Amino acid sequence: MKPPPALQPFVQDDIPLLPWGVREARQRFRGLLAAGTRLTPVGQAADDPEVLLDPRTLPRCALELFGYVVFLSGPLFDPHLGFMVAYMGRKVGPHNAVKALAPRIVYKDISLVWRAATHVIHCPEEDWIGKGALRWRKDGGDVVATSAEETTDLPYEVQGALDSASWTAKPRRDVSAALLVLRNAPAGRIAPYADFTRAREHDQALVQINGGRRVARFRRADEPESLEFVRGFAPDLERGVLKSTFATSNLYGGQVKKTRVLSQNRQIQYQFISSPTHVWINPPQALTTSLTPYGTRTLDVHAPEELFVPGYEYHFMDDATDPPSLHSQIPAGFAGAASKEDAMRADAAAWIERLPPVVEYRRRGLAD
Repeated sequence: MKPPPALQPFVQDDIPLLPWGVREARQRFRGLLAAGTRLTPVGQAADDPEVLLDPRTLPRCALELFGYVVFLSGPLFDPHLGFMVAYMGRKVGPHNAVKALAPRIVYKDISLVWRAATHVIHCPEEDWIGKGALRWRKDGGDVVATSAEETTDLPYEVQGALDSASWTAKPRRDVSAALLVLRNAPAGRIAPYADFTRAREHDQALVQINGGRRVARFRRADEPESLEFVRGFAPDLERGVLKSTFATSNLYGGQVKKTRVLSQNRQIQYQFISSPTHVWINPPQALTTSLTPYGTRTLDVHAPEELFVPGYEYHFMDDATDPPSLHSQIPAGFAGAASKEDAMRADAAAWIERLPPVVEYRRRGLAD
């Protein structure tokens, strides 16, 4: 059976912000509410959604994404996170009616990819933001659950627009928005809720990219040159390079270029990041247009985590264990100097620069 159109690959150009000023974005947002569109937060604002009509959390701009209109607040921050509030409204019917606007929290990760948080944990013992679907892995003799963080990555087609939205105003402090918008889960709950997983489970029962198997592997552990891709799934750095967008990062030395690259078989896409200090690859995404209500794609692309180590990654002695132990997300033996911006993260270039796609990316002059 042929999958529905939303689950078939479709190469979409980068999606810009809509050409609305702040006044027009807010007028259209308020117009929807006046016409009966409901605000549907799942956090503390669920009983009084109008609390989100504070000037700090009102939209300043908007974009359209795969059948959704997305209104975006200006940049905000609390003691743990820099973020924007995104109001996701699905357009339905012949007149593209928007029945509900679901507020979400979108933020930029250390890999410089924008993500949608699935929930929060805020209690005396823990402050944490939900990072997507569960992944099970072996840890010694145990099988433990971790977060598959790439499942919260927003589509690469709108990453440049989100960067632009984050520059619309000076960041403002807001310590309540995340709790107003998102569920506050019990301590220790890393699993997302059904409103994130339901659409994923439905679509993945119909389609799985490469049959649910990894699209790449390392033939030998801790040897970046041993990387190999399943036929057709390697990034096409000759004919599959799409237009770049640009951002800035103090951590990475200034201007950053983000480039989408199609796979050779045009089934998936990669995002290459280049900066004055580093080049790295962010996890591959499907080219499908089906989304969860959080704006993330419903289909996964499985590949080894070691292929997508960002320029700086966690590498520190964890004093919370007894005795203190090394916590590192950089392959053993490849961690460099600690970042001057964040002492808990170390330079991972010694690993990244030996990955064959990164070598080819630089050889072709695409990092410039």
